[in-house]
Amino acid sequence: MDYHGFFSRALKGLRKEGRYRVFADLKRHAGTFPHASFYDSNGTARDVVVWCSNDYLGMGQNPTVCSAMTEAIQDVGAGSGGTRNIAGTTHYHVLLERELADLHGKAAALLFTSGYISNEATLGTLGAMLPGCVLLSDELNHASMIAGVRHSKSPKKIFKHNDPHDLELHLRGLDPDLPKIVAFESVYSMDGDIAPIAELCEVSKRYGALTYLDEVHAVGMYGPRGGGVAEREGLMDQLDIIEGTLAKAFGVMGGYIASTVDICDTVRSFASGFIFTTSLPPAVIAGALASVSHLKESQVEREQHRERASTLKHRLREVGIPFIENSSHIVPVMIGDPVLCKQASDQLLELHGVYVQPINYPTVPRGTERLRITPSPLHNDVMMDQLIIGLQDVFERLQIETAAVAA
Repeated sequence: MDYHGFFSRALKGLRKEGRYRVFADLKRHAGTFPHASFYDSNGTARDVVVWCSNDYLGMGQNPTVCSAMTEAIQDVGAGSGGTRNIAGTTHYHVLLERELADLHGKAAALLFTSGYISNEATLGTLGAMLPGCVLLSDELNHASMIAGVRHSKSPKKIFKHNDPHDLELHLRGLDPDLPKIVAFESVYSMDGDIAPIAELCEVSKRYGALTYLDEVHAVGMYGPRGGGVAEREGLMDQLDIIEGTLAKAFGVMGGYIASTVDICDTVRSFASGFIFTTSLPPAVIAGALASVSHLKESQVEREQHRERASTLKHRLREVGIPFIENSSHIVPVMIGDPVLCKQASDQLLELHGVYVQPINYPTVPRGTERLRITPSPLHNDVMMDQLIIGLQDVFERLQIETAAVAA
């Protein structure tokens, strides 16, 4: 077989469809986020403003977080020594797991190297271990949750996005004695819509299912202490397992679950994705610990963030730039064509110094390609003016359809 030819044709197919992914070469500068240096193919650097980072609150450059990381690396060195299974658990891990369990009102928490791994390992392990378990998964769940469902090799049911009635139809058709896990996300990161958690939990409990909530786009952002949408709505006690990330609003790296002692210990003891992965470096954990602790107490970042997201949506409505209306912090500007979406992203970067990554299939369905904009508390009015002007210019240049503007 011509292996190289096969892979070359696969890549050419991606390029032809307009969905070949190019990652911008960026260098962030502590203290000036969302400004960054963009390096072109010739290695020439110029200043750009990043509008698509999942460092939602700018905690990746927070002085308290950076100081905690610096102190930790001076105190204990760079690495963790490998897996926790071999090298033991650093004290920072113990402290952070306690902090995360407290954040979600659970008895225990367990850290992973990323949110992808925490989803894949937890769903895959629990689904495989429970005899005859059926996994019920929202149709728009993240790839990591889908990977966990597949890895479990358990029977699965896919229910319509955020639809408690459709979930109930699936549950009603199952043997009531079979173990079941219902998995869904609080904030769908591509549209920004928020799940009806109370209704989904009520249906799940009525049919004896465990509830698994992915809060990766909500932790740090919602609730009085940053515990997510479930905390904001007073529903954390209705969730059996809450999964989150340290890489978005908390601004560092890592994933975790919070649950009962037995569930966390079962995943710790049986999940290969936990057992055989190198544990996060102590400095990373120290930074995450400082971030979680800070956001438990401070409302400033969340309040500023809500204002910035609301203001941007208002500005877009004023000029007719189409986006998906939602009640969250995510602003999906709709393009609807993969080639145009990539061109719009390229022109914003080249002509206006604005970086927004194009979102194409398979991340979103074909025909719903978009620019996913994530305003932060650190995006000021001048930056917002620059973004609006850039979007108007690019929409006109590429003849992308705009929305009607109310008089």
